Amino acid sequence: MNAVMPSPGQGIAALSHGGWPGHLLALLAGALLPLAFAPFDFIFLAVLAPALLFALWLQVSPGQAFARGYLFGVGMFGVGVSWVFVSMYENGGVGLAMSLFLTSFFVLFLSLFPAVLGYGLTRLLPWQHPIGQRLKLLLLFPAAWVLWEWVRGWFFTGFPWLALGYSQIDGPLAGVAPLLGVYGVSLAAALSAGWLVLLLRDGWVWRGVAALSLSIVLGGAVALNKVSWVQPAGAPLKVTLLQGNIPQDMKWLWDLRDPTLELYTNLTRASWDSDLIVWPETAVPALYHEVEDFFDGLAAEADRHGSALLIGVIYQEPNAGPYYNSVVSVGGATSRQFYHKRHLVPFTEYLPLEGVLGGLVKFMQVPMSDFSKGTSAAPLRVAGQHAGVSICYEDAFGEEAIGALPEATLLVNVTNDAWFGHSIAPQQHLQMARMRALEAGRPLLRATNTGMTAVMDERGRVSSQAPQFEVHALHDTVQPMQGLTPYGRFGNVPVVTAVLICLIGGWFVSRRAGLT
Repeated sequence: MNAVMPSPGQGIAALSHGGWPGHLLALLAGALLPLAFAPFDFIFLAVLAPALLFALWLQVSPGQAFARGYLFGVGMFGVGVSWVFVSMYENGGVGLAMSLFLTSFFVLFLSLFPAVLGYGLTRLLPWQHPIGQRLKLLLLFPAAWVLWEWVRGWFFTGFPWLALGYSQIDGPLAGVAPLLGVYGVSLAAALSAGWLVLLLRDGWVWRGVAALSLSIVLGGAVALNKVSWVQPAGAPLKVTLLQGNIPQDMKWLWDLRDPTLELYTNLTRASWDSDLIVWPETAVPALYHEVEDFFDGLAAEADRHGSALLIGVIYQEPNAGPYYNSVVSVGGATSRQFYHKRHLVPFTEYLPLEGVLGGLVKFMQVPMSDFSKGTSAAPLRVAGQHAGVSICYEDAFGEEAIGALPEATLLVNVTNDAWFGHSIAPQQHLQMARMRALEAGRPLLRATNTGMTAVMDERGRVSSQAPQFEVHALHDTVQPMQGLTPYGRFGNVPVVTAVLICLIGGWFVSRRAGLT
């Protein structure tokens, strides 16, 4: 008897039903998804991995969809945010066993997001009718995926890491970002995933619909890449970004405070030909008022050379008041200005549920982990321009980055990714920063302690980058920009509204049509 090889559609249909092969494939698909992001950049996996998950959710019970979603999440976050272990074990003073436990708990918690999504979709849309399944793949699964990414981006202060859109920063779908932001790019990728399944499993008519839809989205994104949303604002600016490469376990040692200040001062003095010089997050390992004389002297030098500086420092209100993770403007013949970080990181910069978890931060030995929250996104006036400033993790939130628009003509991010050592986190973080530049249509200057220090143009393209884990002064020229992209004007409202309309409308249509 001759063996007959199953078609791709038959194979997908077989895996759509319950059973352990589908469960294993869900785990594998989740583990592959992080490879779509930096530093691996196999961007096609941002379509292929969700496509596999969508296919695996088609004809299973809500419980099985939950299990497959959970396994997908374990693979996705287990690989993609493994750097959490590095930050705790290598730089947080947490023991091996506790670091493994806390990292595992974090991964297992995040895995609930795709699990609950799968359960909710199969519970609310229990359609076995062929048209119902096609509608799921054509629109509803992708829309629900993006809505859930957005929820993950604000729930419990938000963790937007590994949103599909970030992986596409160097791909053709990136053109959607100035229009709809990173979640709009995620929607284009998720729609492509659903249509890929349709292309492989359905009849010729629906395959044609899927192929046409893919062509329209891809062609539209490519066309959007050629649109200029913003215009130059003034003359180009000579900038220098300083990277001190101070190891995290030495950063706050008292004996190293003066050598650290001397290092950054010498790098600055060698860069006085720049209009703007940027030091990284908490580059000054002291409270602002403790070294105010140092800032005064540096400001006088900067004024003599016609330069301005932005410096990361911890600022405390007088009389032992609250303290902030801050950036201060120095020199440039302007009064001293401060930006205070507004989006704090739970458990390292502040403690949620302090009455319940009061001993955790002390146990983890995180220095200065009781910051207060800033309130203003107003840009700082430096070097004749307005700089929209963000600190570290804040560049993971597009809706916050556009808070300084339209006044800001450039964006500045200071960060300290030394916490993550040699893991993949710094590369992922840079990828997210690049998306902020593209969404806002502004050049972005990113000064870090150990890397990845980089200069990006208004399209998110890296024009120069410092070598990681080296002391370096990165010199470049940027063109400030003005005007508003659609995303800079409306933020996430259009894409969230669109996916909600799709989901609610699809549910009502199904009820009226009886697609069960």
